[in-house]
Amino acid sequence: MPQIVFLLVPGVHLLDLAGPAQVFWAAGDLLTDAHQGTHQAAHAGGPRGVAPPRYRLAYVAEQDAVASAQGLTVQAATAWPDLGPGDIVVVPGWRWRTGAPHTPPIGAATARRLAAHHARGGLVASVCAGAFALGHAGLLDGRRCTTHHEIQDDLARRHPRATVVPDVLYVTDDRVVTSAGIASGIDLALHLVAARHGPGTAARVARSMVVYARRNGDEPQASAMLRHRAHLSDTVHRAQDLIDARYTAPLPLAGLAAAAGVSERTLTRRFTAATGLTPLRYQQELRLEHAEHLIGQGATADAAARAAGFTDARMLRRLRAQPRPAAAAVSRAGPGRGRARTG
Repeated sequence: MPQIVFLLVPGVHLLDLAGPAQVFWAAGDLLTDAHQGTHQAAHAGGPRGVAPPRYRLAYVAEQDAVASAQGLTVQAATAWPDLGPGDIVVVPGWRWRTGAPHTPPIGAATARRLAAHHARGGLVASVCAGAFALGHAGLLDGRRCTTHHEIQDDLARRHPRATVVPDVLYVTDDRVVTSAGIASGIDLALHLVAARHGPGTAARVARSMVVYARRNGDEPQASAMLRHRAHLSDTVHRAQDLIDARYTAPLPLAGLAAAAGVSERTLTRRFTAATGLTPLRYQQELRLEHAEHLIGQGATADAAARAAGFTDARMLRRLRAQPRPAAAAVSRAGPGRGRARTG
């Protein structure tokens, strides 16, 4: 019975832990149900199948009570179970500050356990800042990896022999799998389920969790809705709110300006200053991102273009061939810019 062992550290983020744990628990449940159906069919004269494994989840730490970043204390075992090559060790992330020294809150003995499990053929994975624990164990040297976009530079500085891949959801390299922040742990776990049991099982797990879709590892950590929200203009945020909600529909500039309470010229000027894009280009970015997601899920370019709001695939192909625009710097001046917001 394969084991999924979660290594918990002080300040662990609950969703970093709960997201992947839910995926593996749900996968085990589905596999058990499937085996029971096969077993019943065999007794009724049908083909006898091989029992698929049900995962066993375990939680270990250097102390038996671990305080999470969100204030809930999580109980864990201090003795590690015996691990085999088919087992997975996952290190969820913990509370961190951008630019601060990231000394992993694990001791040398724990780091040696991580390295030994990998050396025996096992798989190790991390969510968010958990990558620093894998680095502490020497598992990132000479490998590609990632972490939350706000601490990628810190990881690269601390582990110069690693190749830190920016702005992706997860990276796998020689049984070392690292993922970005928080919810990307769900994507990582679904990827591992798909690798072991096929994409159909991963899709059923995603549906059982009411997850929209299993995202590919190379999808961006921050969507266009987030990348272009790092400004302080309430006027522009109001226009973006409307575009975000209706980006597949035609949105005349006059209607956007009226909703934002300014003239068309003023909206265009403020929007461009705050985001680096015109309102139309911002809408196109949202459409492009949605279309690329659909293509990644198997849709044709024509079908994805229509679903995203393009009249045909020609504009989609043209936009895909262009460099993606960068977000503008945070704006600090101008009317209506008195409070910060995020997407």
